[in-house]
Amino acid sequence: MFERIMVPTDGSEYAAKAEDLAIELAGRLGSVVVAVHVIDEKLIYPFDVLEEEGKEILAAVQRKGREAGVQVDEVLVFGSPAHDMKKIAEKTGADLVVIASHGRSGLEKLLMGSVAETTLKTVEVPVLLVK
Repeated sequence: MFERIMVPTDGSEYAAKAEDLAIELAGRLGSVVVAVHVIDEKLIYPFDVLEEEGKEILAAVQRKGREAGVQVDEVLVFGSPAHDMKKIAEKTGADLVVIASHGRSGLEKLLMGSVAETTLKTVEVPVLLVK
């Protein structure tokens, strides 16, 4: 049914729930998980710091996948989390997107909420929203 399940992640506890669900679904369906972390072009932290954080976040998803016997492909990109999900889903060949309803706390939580909302509106494959 679903061969490539994309899960955008920011490393938050909300995203972890989406990661877990994507991996569980992939295990049951024999699918591949595509873990995506977008380095937000608007953040003012040094790129090296953000890149390292992104690699660590994706490595954690990779470990979860290995433990569950699920293949996890990693995608680390620089761009706009809210506006690039459609393009990323298309380029990765995702046929399902599993995304958390919210991300990090404070202002970042509001931003991730907008990422989920924009993903729901723009991505042309089914989107599973995880609360």
